Amino acid sequence: MAEERFNSDGTPQNGKKKFGWIGWVIAVVILWIGLSSVIVCKENEYKLIRQFGRVERVVTQAGISFKIPFIESVDTVPKEILLYDLPASDVITSDKKTMIIDSYVLWRVTDPLKFAQTLSYSVSNAENRIDTWVYNAMKNTISSMKQDEVIKSRDGKMTVTLQEDEVVAGSNDLVLEQKEEVVQIKSLTDEIMDHIGTIYDQYGIEIMAVEVKKLDLPDDNKQAVYTRMISERENIAAQYIAEGQSEAKIIQNTTDKEVSIKLSEAEAKAEQLIAEGEAEYMNILSDAYNDASKSEFYSFVRSLDAAKTSMQGSGNKTLILPADSPIAEVFMGSGHSSVSVQNAPVVGE
Repeated sequence: MAEERFNSDGTPQNGKKKFGWIGWVIAVVILWIGLSSVIVCKENEYKLIRQFGRVERVVTQAGISFKIPFIESVDTVPKEILLYDLPASDVITSDKKTMIIDSYVLWRVTDPLKFAQTLSYSVSNAENRIDTWVYNAMKNTISSMKQDEVIKSRDGKMTVTLQEDEVVAGSNDLVLEQKEEVVQIKSLTDEIMDHIGTIYDQYGIEIMAVEVKKLDLPDDNKQAVYTRMISERENIAAQYIAEGQSEAKIIQNTTDKEVSIKLSEAEAKAEQLIAEGEAEYMNILSDAYNDASKSEFYSFVRSLDAAKTSMQGSGNKTLILPADSPIAEVFMGSGHSSVSVQNAPVVGE
């Protein structure tokens, strides 16, 4: 039996050294073939396996699968929600006002096979189609609405003023009361989505939402719009002021009428009381003059009242009385009237 010798590197010396590196090459090739047959599908993507250009199957679940090396190839289609930012564009409202709208679209691939067949696996192709659909939908939507309707419907809410009749407590008067209420309306984005419809279904994609980032006016129209808005607000303010002044005038007239009625009633009551007092006074006088014992006293009192009235006023006053006057008797004394006065007038101040 022949002795087999080996080199220092462990290879036999009989010429078989060349098979060492060939084994490594074969192992690398086998490893490469094995790795090329493995398909790793992530959560945010679809994998389409094609054989000679035709899609044989679609991998939709995340994980590892296999393909035939050199015969089957793999294409990747995004599975997550994609955002496409549309360029700002001009649109014209039904009242011929130009507006600038800037929006974006949220979309995703729902059928990767249709997406591959109609759009050649290309996201940019899909975005070009979406750009056309959304712009046409925005143009058709806004062209059927007035400018103020577009602005009001942007967020899907609108403030309306409601008028209600209320009965004032304690009376039967009706008061017209205005209340503001926020109501839900169809938003601008919903209107745009309705105009888009479901045309995208045939391409294996879905437009989830169209959102308006910015709704503005051209620079040359802004000042005119601001001026018109200021004028409208001033007209509204003038209307409120006029209504308030009218309401104030009604309240003032009503109050003046009530005051006049009260004053008239008070004056009538006062006249009635004065008349009743005078009648009572005349009754007292009548009773007094009918009684001989009281008649002389009341005559004397009336004479004093007459004298007091004649002495009123500014400056010195002189009262000339006959000697037999009852008043002169008060001043002079009844025992001296015939002696000292002697039919001469008596002067008193």
